[in-house]
Amino acid sequence: MKSLIILFIFFLSNLNFAHEMNPARLVLNEQTNSNYKVTWMFPAKTAGLPAEVSFPDCIESERALPRQEQKYLISTIDLNCGDSIQGKTITLKGLSRTTDALISIKFLDGTKFEGLVTVNDSSLLVPKETTLYPTNYFWLGVEHLLSGMDHMIFVLGLLFLVTGVNTLIKTITAFTAAHSITLSLSVLGWVNLPQASTEAFIALTLIYLALEVGDQQKYKSTPWVLAFGFGLLHGFGFAGALTDIGFGSENLLFSLLFFNLGIEAGQLMILPFFGLAVWLMNRTAIKDFGYRYSSYAIGGLGSFWLIERVLKII
Repeated sequence: MKSLIILFIFFLSNLNFAHEMNPARLVLNEQTNSNYKVTWMFPAKTAGLPAEVSFPDCIESERALPRQEQKYLISTIDLNCGDSIQGKTITLKGLSRTTDALISIKFLDGTKFEGLVTVNDSSLLVPKETTLYPTNYFWLGVEHLLSGMDHMIFVLGLLFLVTGVNTLIKTITAFTAAHSITLSLSVLGWVNLPQASTEAFIALTLIYLALEVGDQQKYKSTPWVLAFGFGLLHGFGFAGALTDIGFGSENLLFSLLFFNLGIEAGQLMILPFFGLAVWLMNRTAIKDFGYRYSSYAIGGLGSFWLIERVLKII
């Protein structure tokens, strides 16, 4: 049985890497009427060749060869659209299911447009009306939560430790409030932690939870204290993801708001499934078995990620 648990842990750890949120960025800045400076940023670690961006209704006067800067392969393009790019199409070929592309356009008059292109919808028609709010950050927040296996497993571990609906609500609310605070403080630049170290500490939170689950520890009165404390740390992890995606300073507050709302929506999507699984486990004869091997799985994944992340630091 333990060998099966080890195989399960290995599968989940690799599944996490395969589905890590890794968005590309396409930024267009209007320089003069109908002329745009385009920056195409594609994640360098993505398997396969970078996706190709094309503007069927515009003319590329110059395109520079890609160069690598930090996590991205970056190309710059000089684009002439004859008139405004509004009403014209942008096409991206070669995106994968793990790589969406966030498109940001800033016009001469200061108005902006943001859109999201995915592997299932690889073309985007730029509307003639500009958007006021960067709502696509909401979907990126949902995607980040659902692709972040460590965050989801932490929420699952919390459910093992609480008793009663009221206590559960307080615990999840505390976790949400905590990571919202540090997400905001970090993105605004008021508090910063090294991202690699943050991710390693998040893995440690899973190991701690695993020990509590294995002991069938129940926090009847103040589990929210534990959730709040660890939630502060997870917020720095969310902030690192938002920073990797990138955002314009003029849209900072709205980008932060919608990204955070997306994280909460993703969390609410998984809670019913995790909650039902733990509730059923508590009411069956396999409760002790379930807690023991859930502890092995959570602790094993936490240990795997801790080693992997510490090796990146050193």
